[in-house]
Amino acid sequence: MIFYDYWRSSSAWRVRIALHWKGVPFERRAVNLLASAQRDPEFLALNPQGQVPVLIIPPEAAGGRPQVLAQSMAILGYLEERFPAPSLLPPAAAPWQRARVRQLAEMINSGIQPYQNLPLLQWLRDVGFAEPNRVPQEFNARGLAALEKLAAETAGAFLAGDSPTLADLYLIPQLYTARRFSVDLSPYPTLLRVEQAAAALPAFEAARPERQTDAVTPAP
Repeated sequence: MIFYDYWRSSSAWRVRIALHWKGVPFERRAVNLLASAQRDPEFLALNPQGQVPVLIIPPEAAGGRPQVLAQSMAILGYLEERFPAPSLLPPAAAPWQRARVRQLAEMINSGIQPYQNLPLLQWLRDVGFAEPNRVPQEFNARGLAALEKLAAETAGAFLAGDSPTLADLYLIPQLYTARRFSVDLSPYPTLLRVEQAAAALPAFEAARPERQTDAVTPAP
């Protein structure tokens, strides 16, 4: 598989964790978002939205021709169905728990992450918004507070029990990004405890931004 990625994209980071967790071989191709590589015609032909992540499924696994997937939720769903073990969802016999995992992931995916994206922040600057970083700060704080409250119902070592799920793949990059925007994370002890548990797992460590070949130090 070919995986189009940017080292600090939280959406791509989620997929990196899953690929490592499931042991799926992949060729990583970096897309420099700060250099607007996502607007190149070749990349737009793969994803007209001009966003990472993008996963290319090879012909031998896709009915004779390559197939393209974008959006982290869709890619993660594909990987879970194609490579069901080790799973990132509770057992099929636990439908509420599976739905709750998806709910926790979606709280980040649609309730926090869109408010910190580079195009939004650039647009806020362009229209003269004096403090654009206040937007991601506010929505990170709101969303993480809600996540902390709901996680108390299901958390073990991770957000939904004692094994990683899709919810944790969304949480870990989000905490990293919250720190980038100087969000105080001390009110979220459950989330921070899960972060510590994830840090001990090789798949999560291998997926970290600073471990990627296109990482920039110090980060811009």
